[in-house]
Amino acid sequence: MNCPSCGAPMRAVGASLQCDYCHSVVVPERDTSGVRVLTEDPAGQACPICNLPLYQASLSKSPLLYCTKCHGMLIAMMEFQSLVDAARTASAPIPAEPADVHELDRSINCPHCHRPMDCHFYAGAGNVAMDTCETCCLHWLDHDELARIAQANPTQANAVDTSPDSFYDPTRDREESFGDSSGPVDTASEVVSLLSNLLKPRF
Repeated sequence: MNCPSCGAPMRAVGASLQCDYCHSVVVPERDTSGVRVLTEDPAGQACPICNLPLYQASLSKSPLLYCTKCHGMLIAMMEFQSLVDAARTASAPIPAEPADVHELDRSINCPHCHRPMDCHFYAGAGNVAMDTCETCCLHWLDHDELARIAQANPTQANAVDTSPDSFYDPTRDREESFGDSSGPVDTASEVVSLLSNLLKPRF
């Protein structure tokens, strides 16, 4: 962003933008996630989802990198807890969601080192599948996932300790839709039986 007073480039300082030429200060408005978007990341790191440039941003006084399209967040591990604390009041209430085991199937690359990140369930409440690069000490969180962690009931069982039977699995819904009240059916067996009847000689 350029300075509205003199047109010179501005740089991020905390939660504001400052002009080194005329010393003007601009404090951007918060978006719906409570984030103040500052300026494009000078390191040129890109969103692992959208492949668009990440922006320097802040939530309360804590820094992060932010995608203005998908609202994903790249967070340094050392800033994670302060950002969770800030997100408790910075965003609108987020409804709780069940853990979806299929969220662990995706693979994204770290915006810093470009190596695959480890996708895993956050060890606390919120049922959030987050991506982590241990080498770069970075977490990637999708839209509203930080708020879900921050606003979750701390006594809620987390996905790491919960039985996999309690995870949301969309394939179960599809399987059960073909069955009767007694439970899912063996589709393969039914197909074999049907073909056998169709091909049976008739006299």
